[in-house]
Amino acid sequence: MSKETLDWLNRNTLIGFTDKRGNAWHYRASRQGDTPNHYPGAIPVDDVCRRLFDWEAVPSRVYVDNPVTGQREAVPHKKAMLRSDTGHTLGIFCESWQPHPYKEWLINRVGRLLDTSDLAIGSAGLLRNGAVAWVSLELAETIGTKEGVDFRPNLMAATAFNGDLSSTYKRHVTAIVCDNTMATALNEAGQTVKFPHRGDPDAFPVIDRLRTALDIVYATADDFSQEVARLCAVHVSDYQWNEFLKAHAPIPAEKGRARTNAERKQDTLRELWSRDPRVSPWRNTAFGVAQATNTYEHHHKTVRGASRPERNMLRAVSEGLHSLHTDTLTVLGNVMDRSLLPA
Repeated sequence: MSKETLDWLNRNTLIGFTDKRGNAWHYRASRQGDTPNHYPGAIPVDDVCRRLFDWEAVPSRVYVDNPVTGQREAVPHKKAMLRSDTGHTLGIFCESWQPHPYKEWLINRVGRLLDTSDLAIGSAGLLRNGAVAWVSLELAETIGTKEGVDFRPNLMAATAFNGDLSSTYKRHVTAIVCDNTMATALNEAGQTVKFPHRGDPDAFPVIDRLRTALDIVYATADDFSQEVARLCAVHVSDYQWNEFLKAHAPIPAEKGRARTNAERKQDTLRELWSRDPRVSPWRNTAFGVAQATNTYEHHHKTVRGASRPERNMLRAVSEGLHSLHTDTLTVLGNVMDRSLLPA
């Protein structure tokens, strides 16, 4: 990872509850300046506003240099969103696109969730030069299962000024051993609420549509614990694991980049399965297979067009994790000649 990416993560993300979860994988004390970005407990709301959201996205007209007339002309029906502190261009949109300011949508509008429950801010951050932001609401305590899986259920709020995503509120979990975000259950219907950047920005029935945040976090913990227990009870032999690898990362017959990449992926997954403490404790179980593919996607897969933390965060608030989990269990179920998807 580049120095610039590490500098950004250590200055533009805040990580809370480190007494319970440990430091983030990107932690570098030397890159944090005068103020650490890790907190032993909850992250104060004022710190999020002061350290991350102490600027606004302001609209600006979009201009082009006309090669025929030699004049600088405004582009009709377009606007750009710029950072008020640095002038950086966050995105370019049609006139109907409505901005969702970070303080309003990620702090003020979820303030009732913080005031009426045991939840607190567990992480927050900016990515892509501030064009994407998130705030994660968490309980103070880490939850452990009898299968040895420690995790933290979360309710993540995220939005963007670059067109990458709607304002999104979604439940998920963070697996402590690997600092991975994982799907909470295979049926995610009704567990994600999205608000497109159009229409009335004041229409925000988040309490009604999410029930209460505390109920969702507790339900997330129960669902994930049941999913872990169910998958850990499914034995996967070494033969079935190898057959899964052939189906999950098939190796082309012809030599070339595709074959090299597939071979490298299989080798990395085998190493995770056999020796890596993020996966090997659950070796020979269906959960171990899911953990191997998830850890590979988070920490080993080549990332193009974005930094790894950007890709991981965007996947967390999209359907990417759900699809990864479903696809993994579908392939494994085909190998084992049984369905591993819940009824």
